[in-house]
Amino acid sequence: MCEITLKKFIIKIPKTVSIFFCNNNILVIKGNCCTKAIKLKTKIKIFIKKKLIMITPLLLKKYKIKKLKFFYNAYLVQIKQTLKETIKKQKKKLNIIGTGYKVIVLTTTLLLPFTILQLKLGYSHFIYIKIPKDLKVICPKPNKIFLYGNYQQKINFIAFLIKSYKIPEPYKAKGIFCFNEQIKLKKGKKL
Repeated sequence: MCEITLKKFIIKIPKTVSIFFCNNNILVIKGNCCTKAIKLKTKIKIFIKKKLIMITPLLLKKYKIKKLKFFYNAYLVQIKQTLKETIKKQKKKLNIIGTGYKVIVLTTTLLLPFTILQLKLGYSHFIYIKIPKDLKVICPKPNKIFLYGNYQQKINFIAFLIKSYKIPEPYKAKGIFCFNEQIKLKKGKKL
């Protein structure tokens, strides 16, 4: 068995979260917002009284120490992210900067399981983006987009998709920005 410092691989469980571990290495996390399950390839120990999860060393000898550390870090991040997602809804804010740039949330009929986001970004046509049912989109102003949901990965993907239609340009500082994102402005050519 390899020697890896285990203090780094201990996760504190919040009071509002319940955790169950099945024999086939499935970790079920139940929080205020939702319940999620993670399939693990490592063994973990749960200390209920101390409210701790400890990832134990793998029993497989075919992996080298560097690969083991990689697996540990990956599972550590995955468990922490899932704990965050079950406690409260995740959110992402986007700002649209530019003259004439607008965003509108189109209400759909009850038959469609998604909402549609209409973007006007200076092109000759509108851009329509289909937002999944489990994400919520709010546009309080024509140049602000708020994304809410239980899955941080889905929110980041939709935010990246929206941002890809008008990437911030470094000369005029126009485009779609994440909240508090700043870019360095470049100087234009002097004539």
